[in-house]
Amino acid sequence: MGVSSRKIRLRFAPSPTGEPHLGNARTALFNWLFARKNGGDFIVRIEDTDRRRYSEGATEAILDSLKWLGLDWDEGPGVGGPNGPYFQSQRLDLYKEVAEKLISGGKAYYCYCSPERLEGVRKAQGQKKQTQQYDRYCRDIPAEKHRHLQSEISKKVIRFKVDPDGETTTKDLVRGTAVWRNDLVDDFVILKSDGYPTYHLANVVDDTYMEITHVLRAEEWLSSAPKHLMLYKSLGFDPPLFGHLPMILGSDRSKLSKRHGASSVIEYKNMGFLPEALANYLALLGWSLDDKTDVISMEQLIDSFSLERVNKSAAIFNSQKLVWLNGVYIRKMPCAALTEAIKPFLEEEISSFTESSSTLSYLTKIVPLIQERLKTLKDAPDLAGFFFQDKRVYAFEELVQKNMDKRATMRVLKQSLEVIQSVDEFEADVLEERLRTLATELSLSARQLLGVLRVAITGKQSAPPLFETMEILGRDRCCHFVSDAMGRFLG
Repeated sequence: MGVSSRKIRLRFAPSPTGEPHLGNARTALFNWLFARKNGGDFIVRIEDTDRRRYSEGATEAILDSLKWLGLDWDEGPGVGGPNGPYFQSQRLDLYKEVAEKLISGGKAYYCYCSPERLEGVRKAQGQKKQTQQYDRYCRDIPAEKHRHLQSEISKKVIRFKVDPDGETTTKDLVRGTAVWRNDLVDDFVILKSDGYPTYHLANVVDDTYMEITHVLRAEEWLSSAPKHLMLYKSLGFDPPLFGHLPMILGSDRSKLSKRHGASSVIEYKNMGFLPEALANYLALLGWSLDDKTDVISMEQLIDSFSLERVNKSAAIFNSQKLVWLNGVYIRKMPCAALTEAIKPFLEEEISSFTESSSTLSYLTKIVPLIQERLKTLKDAPDLAGFFFQDKRVYAFEELVQKNMDKRATMRVLKQSLEVIQSVDEFEADVLEERLRTLATELSLSARQLLGVLRVAITGKQSAPPLFETMEILGRDRCCHFVSDAMGRFLG
């Protein structure tokens, strides 16, 4: 039964070599969206056969990142399923069995070449400006010599026997028809000397046994496609349909790196980005709904996703657009949800912030004042921190506004204090009316008077709306801060 007539099944198969970066997350998202759009299954498989690059804790980071982004899986670690185990290191017997099947069928062979010999071959080919590939030295070793080498040499690999004649062709779901000359594909290793499979063998075996119908992976793996297709053919397996996703480049069109603002998914979480915003942005890296829509919910993405709108050309990462998009999502959040979301950042940055029912009630009043100004959740301590602090830190000169002097500033503080102390109802609209009237009485602009008070009360030249801020701080604290500012003039 061909893959086109089976239930759609896709997989995300990361290697646990570190925290997942944006490219990994984009690949996972596209596979997940295609599965969800088509009523298929999304499988997570951990490709942990490269033991030299294995990183402790990386698997947990990968799974946590998927959960945070909202990409649930139908089979895989923590979920199980009928096609496990879902760690390649637990499937070694299967790979060995398949590799030996290829040997017995004349499709693969043992290679006994030492690393030193292989390096010498590469150097010689380089000097002659030849394609650097294995010279097939062990491909046709006589049976007697083979038996001798089997007993004498413990470190040996198994190579696939490539048929050099003809071409290998596939119709890529993203890039269209791709063709490779077989004579340019060397006899590649499928089982290493430590008993672990290479990427090529493990992928083909696992995708077959896990009944994967579609493989969406990064463009960098396109060159591996002919090797995989040859393996499928030699084993009598039906290959899945392949789609190779466009690269993600920095603004200078070089490979995306940290200097372009790229970080791991976990780092973006720690920087105060929302999972919905990051998922939305990742979807736009190589795919589009149309030529104008940027803000797309996960539900819309599932409903609209198609491989026909995946671009062939590289996607350009724009950190400023990601920040903008995150701000859009923050402004759409319900107050209660945003309050919960910024709590960890306040706890981390503000020593006086302690979680309690009274603190949360207080914070709920503050959130509407800062919501429009937040670009990331990590901005919250800078915008709201002064609400939880009893000391204001600012330079004396910051109190004195443009076209004012020390005497005029002192007068503003003194008479504003009288207003703050005397108003019957300490509410934003009452304070605004009285203080704007005071500015007129003092022959000052509202900008001048409120500028003095803003620095005195918040310690900042730019802060949330002043009158609402004063109402939340309360009469006593506002009086304290204004009195403290007056004391600085007298000190």
